[in-house]
Parts: sequence; structure tokens; C-alpha cells
Amino acid sequence: MTDAAGRRWSAKNYRCGYTSYGSSHQLHRMSPTFQDLERRLKRHVKAFAAAVEWDLTGRELAMTDCWLNIMSRNAVHGLHLHPLSTLSGTYYVHVPAGSPGIKFEDPRLDRYMAAPPSIGARSAREPAVGHPARRGRTGGSVRELAAPRSGFHPTAAERVSVSFNYNWF
Repeated sequence: MTDAAGRRWSAKNYRCGYTSYGSSHQLHRMSPTFQDLERRLKRHVKAFAAAVEWDLTGRELAMTDCWLNIMSRNAVHGLHLHPLSTLSGTYYVHVPAGSPGIKFEDPRLDRYMAAPPSIGARSAREPAVGHPARRGRTGGSVRELAAPRSGFHPTAAERVSVSFNYNWF
């Protein structure tokens, strides 16, 4: 791994883990591999926006950030927000057996922070959704917590994921 700035940031801020967020957070603009992931995610992002009835007339959700994460044994990835993002998510590249899942919460429910206008009101919205981590699976929100039960990655093998943010303005 040649990302010296990312390794330094991770050593200080992400015990037992690595993230390129602090150094290379726009991988979709730098690499054909991540451009392909952006292209593949597009239909899922559109489907999500339709499912939650966002009115994006004249607007488009666009990927603003895309970065790599590696969770080694005992890495902790606590609850955090993705400021200025309408939608964030994680795509799992490698998930060893015993890896913890992820929990997504939408902090906008009571504030409608950065949310596009809605086409109609839904009677029930889920405030939080948990997912097991699985290779090739994507999940998203704006507020997330990796390893919601244990708080750390317990397996010896590394869990590798790509996280991303989308915005509509």
C-alpha cells in the first residue's frame, strides 16, 4: 500500500484499520475500477431514491466521495455521520466469516437535513436498518456504525470495503 498520508491518518484515527478517506476520497475520479463501481451503483441509488419517494425532478444524485476501508482484527468503526451527503453507503469487497454487520440510521428523519423534497408522505419510515456484511452487498444511509453488536472486528482476516457518498445539490 503506497498511501503514506492515509496510513498516517489511519494510525492516528482508526486503530487497527485503514481508510483512504483522509487522503484519497475520490477514487471514482482516479481509477477505472472505481468508475466501474460508480456505474454499477447508479441503478441501486436510483431505486433507493424512488423507494423513499425523493423528488429529484431536474436534479441527479451524484457520487461525491468514494474511498477504501480495511478493518483488521480489533478495528473499531464507531457511529458517525456523513456531513453534506444525501446518501452514503458501503460496498463489501471481502468479508471473512465472523465479520460484524453494519447498522444504518437516517438522522434526517426529524430534521430532513439535506433531504430532497418528497413526492408523497410515507406512513412508516424505518429509523434504523441493520445488515450482515456480505461480499458484493451494498447498503446505505447517512449515519452508520460498523460492528454494531461488538464494536470491533473480531476475525483475524481483514474485511475490505469501499464507502461512498452521493449528493443532489
